[in-house]
Amino acid sequence: MSRRRGLIAAAVVLPFILAGCSDVAASETTPSPSPSPTQPSQSTQPSQSPSTPSATPTTKPTVKPTVPPKPKVKQKPAYYALRVEKQLDKLGYPVGDVDGDITSRAKQALCAWRETHGMPVSRGGLTLNDAYSVLNATKRPAPTREPGIYVNKTCQVLYQIVGKSYKRIVWISTGGPGYETPNRTGKVWRKWAGAHESSLYDDAYMYDSLYFLKDRPGIALHGSRVNSLVKPYPDSHRCVRVMRPQIHQIYADTPIGTKVQVYGEF
Repeated sequence: MSRRRGLIAAAVVLPFILAGCSDVAASETTPSPSPSPTQPSQSTQPSQSPSTPSATPTTKPTVKPTVPPKPKVKQKPAYYALRVEKQLDKLGYPVGDVDGDITSRAKQALCAWRETHGMPVSRGGLTLNDAYSVLNATKRPAPTREPGIYVNKTCQVLYQIVGKSYKRIVWISTGGPGYETPNRTGKVWRKWAGAHESSLYDDAYMYDSLYFLKDRPGIALHGSRVNSLVKPYPDSHRCVRVMRPQIHQIYADTPIGTKVQVYGEF
């Protein structure tokens, strides 16, 4: 009995002891120090708001691709033909019809252009070098020869140089096969104005004749009854045929004693 009472007393005292431990622990226990505001916890990282835009753009601006320049197409000489004919005609090199067709007449003009510009002389067709040379020119070149009349048999053209310039560049037709005009230098020794009949050929009329070689018979520059007799190739009987009215103009500007030189080969 006494043992039972002791157990009951012990049971009554024990809750008080436990309650006292609990209160003491709550009042006497030192609180843990709070983290310093200047020393944030290493485990805590500031989070970014998903709605805040980033300062760095997420996509690069679209760059327009560079288009390489197209290579220049090298044109054929025929592309420049009409412009070349216009320029030659403007500068006093006779081409015939200005239509972009490089005929034998236009080739005579090109031949003369090559000679007066120090290029290889030929009766060939239009080349790119010819086209560039003609289209870049603004005037005729100054002659390098003394005043006089120069007959180029290769080109079948005549140059009249008066003073320090080419007064005229005209078509001519020299002596044909068996009647070749000799390559020589002479002087105008006789002038015969107007028309007169040839002493060798019936019904062959010569106009505004300028005799420059004293051969038998004499050799002269002269106009013909019709301009169609002035071919783009050698076709006369030793004399030098010139178109009318050009021969009339040359006749007026050529005094006795003027130098006349024939050169070249067709």
